[in-house]
Amino acid sequence: MASLLCNARIQLTDTLEQMQQGTLMRKVKSKSWKKQRYFKLQDDCMTIWYQSKRTGKTESAFSISDVETVREGHQSEVLQSLAEEFPPERCFTIVFYGRRGNLDLIAGSAEEAQCWVQGLRQLIEVATSMDQREKIDQWIRDWFQKADKNKDGRMNFKEVQRLLKMMNVDMNEDHALRLFQDADKSESGTLEGEEFVLFYKALTQREEVLSLFQDFSEDGKKLTLLELVDFLQQEQLEHEGTEELAMELIDKYEPSETARARHVLSADGFLMYLCSPEGSIFNPRHQVLWQDMSQPLCHYFISSSHNTYLIEDQIRGQSSIEGYIRALKRGCRCLEVDCWDGPNGEPMVYHGHTFTSKIPFREVVSTLGKYAFKTSDYPVILSLENHCSMEQQEVLAQQLKDILGEQLLTTTTDGRVPTQLPSPEELKHKILLKGKKIGRLEDTLDGPGDEAPDVSDDDNGAEAEEERRRVKKDKESLAQALSDCVVYCKSVSFRGFQEARSHSRPSEISSLSEAKARKLIRDAGNEFVRHNAWQLTRIYPSGLRTDSSNYSPQEMWNVGCQIALRLSGHGDRLVLSSKQGRVPPSCPEPFPCHLLPVALNFQTAGTEMDLCDGLFSQNGRCGYVLKPPFMRDKDTLFNPSDPDSWEGPGPTTLTIQVISGQQLPKVANSKDGAIIDPLVRVEIHGVPADQAHQETKYIENNGFNPRWDETLQFQLHVPELALVRFVVEDYDKTSRNDFVGQFTLAFANIKPGYRHIHLLSKDGTSIPPSSLFVHIRITEPPGPEQD
Repeated sequence: MASLLCNARIQLTDTLEQMQQGTLMRKVKSKSWKKQRYFKLQDDCMTIWYQSKRTGKTESAFSISDVETVREGHQSEVLQSLAEEFPPERCFTIVFYGRRGNLDLIAGSAEEAQCWVQGLRQLIEVATSMDQREKIDQWIRDWFQKADKNKDGRMNFKEVQRLLKMMNVDMNEDHALRLFQDADKSESGTLEGEEFVLFYKALTQREEVLSLFQDFSEDGKKLTLLELVDFLQQEQLEHEGTEELAMELIDKYEPSETARARHVLSADGFLMYLCSPEGSIFNPRHQVLWQDMSQPLCHYFISSSHNTYLIEDQIRGQSSIEGYIRALKRGCRCLEVDCWDGPNGEPMVYHGHTFTSKIPFREVVSTLGKYAFKTSDYPVILSLENHCSMEQQEVLAQQLKDILGEQLLTTTTDGRVPTQLPSPEELKHKILLKGKKIGRLEDTLDGPGDEAPDVSDDDNGAEAEEERRRVKKDKESLAQALSDCVVYCKSVSFRGFQEARSHSRPSEISSLSEAKARKLIRDAGNEFVRHNAWQLTRIYPSGLRTDSSNYSPQEMWNVGCQIALRLSGHGDRLVLSSKQGRVPPSCPEPFPCHLLPVALNFQTAGTEMDLCDGLFSQNGRCGYVLKPPFMRDKDTLFNPSDPDSWEGPGPTTLTIQVISGQQLPKVANSKDGAIIDPLVRVEIHGVPADQAHQETKYIENNGFNPRWDETLQFQLHVPELALVRFVVEDYDKTSRNDFVGQFTLAFANIKPGYRHIHLLSKDGTSIPPSSLFVHIRITEPPGPEQD
């Protein structure tokens, strides 16, 4: 049974054996909530259970694959508040993926804490380095653990029936018994070890994949190297180095050593390839850094967050440095800090005129300095909403300089007045402050002020007088030291595109509400695109969105807005429809954050967040995505609402055959025995003419291996701006459908051919092995010479 229960790659060290024996530790939620819990690593070495010391009842369990990292010492606000009571060497924090709250623990001794910290890190490394086959094996182990109620290491038929319901399988009892008996080689009336693996394999037989395999296999048992090359060229449209690719795939995914030596691929190996990253719909070449990073900053969409410090709603929510940590670790490059006067001369960060909690500005800056470049080397824009007195503004400036040091950009890259914004490449490892500035940038630099537009003498005099009035006003409310920290992102009021062309500079940035931006899109779409080709624009959510819901960033991206802000906390999400997925009001973690300076509310699940994550999941998740060429030209004619302004010979056709689904998750909070009726909806998000959605029929009572075999087709006029969202829902004829899973990506990142789509949960975390199997065909319009 041990071969099934424990991952073969895990070496059972003294540390892991000690974790398996169990440890009594304090689970901490606040300064006053500290309760003892018994923590134990299970026999599979991939599951942690903990139970109450008082009742002995198991409270909760989590999988190692759910854990993102382990932090030692006082690295959470809760543990920091207990620093005088418990030394750092006894404290550690378990950080989970997605929205699950961190787990703060205090061990009885430094040795026990180190045992768990080192052991967890060892297991996390194993979990993150698993290949496709190991992930499936682990998934089998997880299900076995859940279904083996009496924990005797074997399953009787009653336990198997319970397992089938848990796995979303509605199977005739006679058929289930037949599969059970076929797998019970020992004829003991129970399944154990490899017998359960046989049962699982019979359950997961993929007829549609076997049929495809046999279409290219002459003997129906294997694919020779040349047969695999034919498949890769004809179906997967791989045309470069195909024979070398075929060899690599055989070496990587063929389980049989004999078959690998003969350079052939079995049906099992073929399935492993199709389920692998190479068989994914997402082009693996676009997952790494693949774009030109030497363009001006305004030529990129930038992953951005609004009210980053909030991890709940905007009225009574909790402010936390955790919001910044999670945002930065997910590639966010534009963060917001809302500063107000605090006690003892210390500025504080919170949502003003509300009941949100407060955190010291010093802690936010320290966190930024520590985590800014862990995930991405490219610049971070710190958007400072300054409500402080002159005295505490001086403190803000001093803390920024003292804590960030060389990371804080305090002058232009070459010491001269810029004629255009520098590139992400030039600004690597730099933090840029966005905020108000006294006077013009050229007043503080050597060199010609060639940012300023040509004006007549009369105009120049009037402009100079206006500038003097502004400087005087700014000096009355803005500390010079803080002003000097602002270089490339001077906040200015937006007074129209004509005014911006005449008087604005590349180093200036305007912030617009979503309502104002929408009006500009309707009235002057082309001018908006041109404006964003040489200057940054920040879009923020309406103040009416107190529940931390989000606007759609797509319409802002369509005109080239770089910073579309999204909220970073978690507020009450009852405003969401069940199609987007209801989320409990108490969910404690921020969303993975990604956006152009179009700022979104990171707290909130749903389509808008999926679009952001979909756009920024490419280019090494560095937080910057290069805009299409027609959006980087200051003289462009492009207008997203005007088809006559679009270049190109005609629309691109995207044809998607939705074939099947695999091991779809149950709907959250569903009844234990409820099996889903899944359907697939494909949505196109892009320019108005491309916005569309189509869906398949629903399959009754089958979330385990549903077959649709339906074809959906879309016309894309501006594919460069299109995002494609695949959504699985549980059909409900009496109310709105429930969310099951989704995956979103930019059209430019789609690989054609037979592909698996690995689904994500409502908070953007993976839910292996849940997937869709599809065939993708992209038909380009004929060029002029073909007409």
